[in-house]
Amino acid sequence: MTTVLIADDQPMQRFGFRMLLESQDDMTVVGEAGNGTEAVNLTARHQPDVALMDIRMPGLDGIEATRRIIRSGSRTRILIVTTFDLDAYAYDGLRTGASGFLVKDALPEELLSGIRAVAAGDAVVAPSLTRRLLDAYAHHLPTAPDGGAPAVPSDPRIAALTDREREILKVIGQGWSNTEIAARFHLAESTVKTHVTRILAKTGSRDRVQAVILAYDSRLVTPI
Repeated sequence: MTTVLIADDQPMQRFGFRMLLESQDDMTVVGEAGNGTEAVNLTARHQPDVALMDIRMPGLDGIEATRRIIRSGSRTRILIVTTFDLDAYAYDGLRTGASGFLVKDALPEELLSGIRAVAAGDAVVAPSLTRRLLDAYAHHLPTAPDGGAPAVPSDPRIAALTDREREILKVIGQGWSNTEIAARFHLAESTVKTHVTRILAKTGSRDRVQAVILAYDSRLVTPI
């Protein structure tokens, strides 16, 4: 049973989410929060598998609530639910530690599959959308005076990777799916999944989205 917390300042939105989730045999809603402070407190109390986190809420917003939940060491994974798929706040949320995001007009089955994926430890942002999001907000990354990418000191998280793992992290950052990676490197898809699991473990990335951000921060991948 996947336990879910709903954090949204719109009562009707919370009601709709609850009705959908509780229609599923494998999901249950353990609480509802109308603002970020409530979301942090209820997450600490119930430790849900997944928290659906709205961004714009009164008082403590969803980004800061996500930051506090992640910093607390909670096992809860955050799925940001936002109005626009290229909302600047979504970028900040992913960097803060959210496992992905969906738009509020997503189809019911997309929301349900997204929750299941996040609960299983996967990211729910499609690779192409991840790349588009990061490229759109590349101005968050530092640049050299000439406008190019500055030299970045060797990141110990990258240094811990094998050459093959570094290659795979690079193409993950470029938005490649496991199937595409398997075809490029002539590997079985199960082998790619093993590499990805090891990359996440070695770099301390919670999920694939965080690995993509690391690839950008370490300059394995540069915005186009």
